[in-house]
Amino acid sequence: MQEKTNIEKENQVEELDMNHLMQIRREKLSELQAQGKDPYEITKFNRTHTAGQIKANYEEFAEKDVTVAGRIIAKRIMGKASFCTIQDSDEKIQSYVSINDLGEESYKEFKTWDIGDIIGITGFVFKTRTEEISVHAKEVTLLSKSLRPLPEKFHGLKDPDLRYRQRYTDLIVNPEVKQSFVLRSKIISNVRKILEEKGFLEVETPILNTISGGATARPFITHHNSLNIDMYLRIALELNLKRLIVGGFDKVYEIGRVFRNEGMDIRHNPEFTMLELYASYQDYNDMMDITEELFSRTAKEVLGTTKITYQGQEIDLTPGWKRITMIDSIKEVSGIDFNQINSDEEAVALAKEKGIQIPDKTKQTRGDVISLFFDEYVEKTLIQPTFIYDYPVEISPLAKKKKKDGRLTERFEVFIGGREYGNAFSELNDPIDQYERFKKQVEARDAGDEEAGMMDEDYIQALEIGLPPTGGLGIGIDRMIMLLTDSASIRDALLFPTMKPLNNA
Repeated sequence: MQEKTNIEKENQVEELDMNHLMQIRREKLSELQAQGKDPYEITKFNRTHTAGQIKANYEEFAEKDVTVAGRIIAKRIMGKASFCTIQDSDEKIQSYVSINDLGEESYKEFKTWDIGDIIGITGFVFKTRTEEISVHAKEVTLLSKSLRPLPEKFHGLKDPDLRYRQRYTDLIVNPEVKQSFVLRSKIISNVRKILEEKGFLEVETPILNTISGGATARPFITHHNSLNIDMYLRIALELNLKRLIVGGFDKVYEIGRVFRNEGMDIRHNPEFTMLELYASYQDYNDMMDITEELFSRTAKEVLGTTKITYQGQEIDLTPGWKRITMIDSIKEVSGIDFNQINSDEEAVALAKEKGIQIPDKTKQTRGDVISLFFDEYVEKTLIQPTFIYDYPVEISPLAKKKKKDGRLTERFEVFIGGREYGNAFSELNDPIDQYERFKKQVEARDAGDEEAGMMDEDYIQALEIGLPPTGGLGIGIDRMIMLLTDSASIRDALLFPTMKPLNNA
């Protein structure tokens, strides 16, 4: 109890210190405004170069005038001369500031500026005696006053919860975080480049829909006032993209946000970014090839290698990934062969014998049990990239059945580091079969399964017009980012992850 009291006292002291420093900064701002020098009234500043450009090309800039701008992150006052370091969008650079160059009044003002203030500096580029590339200031301008000290001024910004809530300060004080999001942008750009090389057209489809479909997930519901109807935030991109294939596009893709009203953990956020692509006259084997190329080429082109380390595990993304059926993977790990188990009753009995918990929402089938066994025995063992294919039809309502065994579908998921990264089908294009599968989803939903899909009559009509043989693929972009940036949590791959409001904690 005493320890808790001491912590509370320490927090109160920090809060008092923060309030005191913020008050001082506000007083400084008031003085500037009284003198007609309000920094917030500046609307534009003509910066000529960034710190990164100057430091990367010193010989070109040596002794030449430049104008830089950025946030003060360090400051050392030494009487009539000072050093300060500013940080801009891509680098930081030191500046030498003296009373002889600025004049007494300007130098006096400069000394009152705080860490966190945003300033502009005009001067010539030189190297100090310690060979540090710097700007010898001839003129300095206060462009924006920071009224709140940066977090590390007190207790640092290492607490993940605070970092996610205050991403703006996280990006300032933790440069490696900013770099990971620069990589995110490069990774997505590279994915687009590869798909465009392959002839895919990028499209946009609605986020708001009157029917929730394309995946098994609980949707978010909102209300459209003008139409007076409930609408669903999309849980997948699939059905509208396949409508475009029906309409005559051969290859389409979309990278966009989807929304699922489910639990939150290190792999799940209520909104996340998906890549979905569809190619007519292709099947799930072609989608495996595309998946390998997207991951391996992106790693090579962005990181310079296909051999990476994720959370201490060495992973080789070089093409030639293992491919194994779901049933064979279970047999390989557990010795249990579902090719020898042909009835629902046998499968359920085996699950009970092995202590595998079976959901009681609806009647469990052999296919459902196969999926449960895979989750229990296999998924965690798939460290190197592996395609698990030929999924049971019960858990694959949008995939085409296999000719040789109608209980299975031409579907795969790709696993890396014990996690699923992508899902693909030879798309079901039989409208009669699709209608029957939608009916089963509706039955499951009526029985209480909130994640089951709905009947989409318009999509059935589209299939009746005619969907060519088509391969489809979905990849969780955020998980791909996590893998290639060695991020432990999806929140480290999202600039603004969903957080519970503090006042509701």
